[in-house]
Amino acid sequence: MTAAALAPLELWAGPECTVNRVGDHWRDQLLANGFHHRIEDLDRLAALGIRQMRFPLLWERTEPTPGQFQWAWADERLAHLQALGVAPIAGLLHHGSGPAHTDLLDPGFPRKLAAYARAVAQRHPHIAAWTPVNEPLTTARFSALYGVWYPHATDDRSFVRALLNQVQGTVLAMRAIREHNPAAQLVQTEDLGFVECTPRLRYQAEFENHRRWLSLDLLCGRVDAQHPMRAYLRRWGASEQELQALVDQPCPPDVLGINSYVTSERFLDERIEHYPENLHGGNGRDRYVDIELARVHGRSIGGFEARLREAAGRYGLPVAITEAHLGCTRDEQMRWLHQAWQAAHAVRKAGHDVRAVTVWAAFGTYDWDSLLTQEQGHYEPGLWDVSTGSPRRTALATLARQLAHGEAPGSPVLEGPGWWQRELRLEYPCHGELQALPVAGRALLITGASGTLGRAFARYCELRGLPYRLLSRAEMDITDPQAVEAALARHRPWALVNTAGFVRVDDAEQEGVRQWRENVEGPAVLAAACARHGVRLVSFSSDLVFDGLKGSPYVEGDVPSPLNAYGRAKLAAEQQVMAASADALVVRTAAFFGPWDEHNFVWHALRALGLGETFEAAQDQFVSPTYVPDLVQATLDLLEDGERGVWHLANRGAVSWAHFAELAAAAAGLPAEGVRGRPGAELGQAAPRPRYSALASEKTALMPPLEDALARYVADRERKAGSWPLPEPERRAA
Repeated sequence: MTAAALAPLELWAGPECTVNRVGDHWRDQLLANGFHHRIEDLDRLAALGIRQMRFPLLWERTEPTPGQFQWAWADERLAHLQALGVAPIAGLLHHGSGPAHTDLLDPGFPRKLAAYARAVAQRHPHIAAWTPVNEPLTTARFSALYGVWYPHATDDRSFVRALLNQVQGTVLAMRAIREHNPAAQLVQTEDLGFVECTPRLRYQAEFENHRRWLSLDLLCGRVDAQHPMRAYLRRWGASEQELQALVDQPCPPDVLGINSYVTSERFLDERIEHYPENLHGGNGRDRYVDIELARVHGRSIGGFEARLREAAGRYGLPVAITEAHLGCTRDEQMRWLHQAWQAAHAVRKAGHDVRAVTVWAAFGTYDWDSLLTQEQGHYEPGLWDVSTGSPRRTALATLARQLAHGEAPGSPVLEGPGWWQRELRLEYPCHGELQALPVAGRALLITGASGTLGRAFARYCELRGLPYRLLSRAEMDITDPQAVEAALARHRPWALVNTAGFVRVDDAEQEGVRQWRENVEGPAVLAAACARHGVRLVSFSSDLVFDGLKGSPYVEGDVPSPLNAYGRAKLAAEQQVMAASADALVVRTAAFFGPWDEHNFVWHALRALGLGETFEAAQDQFVSPTYVPDLVQATLDLLEDGERGVWHLANRGAVSWAHFAELAAAAAGLPAEGVRGRPGAELGQAAPRPRYSALASEKTALMPPLEDALARYVADRERKAGSWPLPEPERRAA
């Protein structure tokens, strides 16, 4: 079938909806991301142009007690979806093991799941597409082979039983569903990871590459006597009768749903000397490391295109990408989705029936960085950022809508490759010839080449694959309109980040003319020029625009009232920038500290305490300190999201300067007895300071807590400054 003969590629969507169990503790992602409470989220999804939605009609939520159904939530939302013209794909089990009265190793699991499916189909016979069990092979691995999720088994026999229970449950569930809707379709999802290896471990890679197809092969009736995994299944508890039953009465999917992540493609390496000891493992025969292929192999990952081609060619069935999500920076999230869409079109062009691409985790995910084993509130945004409880549309949603409507994506960040395609992806000695793509696209201009913040933006632009130009005052004086015009014409940027300015708060009282020129006139010149050229502008302001009388953290809607010359200049700059450029993004921040320079409060405090000296700091002035890497990352995300106006970005927490020093000492493992709290008036401050200028945001909660930031600061300072290929925040996010 040619691509021209196919219906247009569809956009599907779904919220991350895992309900899983670790020990006796249950986690519900729909509660964490708020989708459970917001029926209007369905309107948000429909507005993107989606045709179908992976709808969570989950067993654990709907029938927590046998025979006692809680239908109201699903009934209301399914009716609303129908009114919106969006078809549901009903998911009954998503990385879970069922309600408390069963689990993946329960002999009665298949029958119990089928009974639930029958009840759902009887109540909602109009539902045409179903996923009784999401990723059965993946769930069996993590629940019964690796012991990560309940029932925490770690042996092959349990893995085989968990897999067969889910597959048999799927077969019985579809039979029960088709009693009420004979035309019901099975949309079967699976993560089709791929394994490569060094020559010595070929046998292990071959085993894992056969295993990755097992759930689909079982459903399609392919696990006959000649199947390479039949003997393995028999050896670990599968009966001849149950395997043959699947061969004789298969339940092939109507659509194969392919889920693929950067971490799905693995590399097995017996060269364990190249890796830290905590990564060393093995199979009882050989010692080796199982690592993400992108981090060590010269060849780029195959990704969605390779997996789609494999699945479509192997089964000859329609396929779809049923999860496209990346927990990373906004630009990398957009590249991942865009490349998934391009992959689907490429495979369609080759003659395969690719139905859709599904934007997954529409409202973000919580704690997937620990595979849901630790409840630490680690949030990754999706199409919307729900960190404050109220969904804020991100650039990913804009891209999704453009793809659904056949529009050309407009974001300049899509011109470059993802981190998984660039050389910086490598963390260990490269295996094989390196394949890497160069950074490409329009540049982002950064002023303030000699300052902490300007250099930090340059560093993170490199890590995020964003072309940039870091300009010194000699290259562009921001107070000179002609110099600004010339720079914009020469570099043709899509955005400009202004980190230049006069930063000495006390000196601003005496150097009024200079600081006004640099802090007010310069930003105003930039704003006017950027507006003329259609260039997005980021400008920075300060907590010192407030007088401190509120007594609680200031949010964006609070009325400024500065006490000193520096604060008055920053407020004037905000007003003039927004008047000249309505699209400008103005970021208020405070007391920033970073790991790459010595010109910050934390460095001086830790140096003094480390030498056994006393360190004096104000005990009556409260602020919200800001870790520079967090500030830069969040600012770039907001810029790419197209946000405008005033935003507060500071790490969550309000502390006195003295307590700040004590927290830094605790993070560094130093005694805090040397910290001496004193009134600010006794510390020689020429400029009056607000007693309480802590910042909070009513728009976003992207910034991590202060204690978390200090822990990362200490870890980053322990590395050799300037030589880290990938800082810890990116390593976790990627």
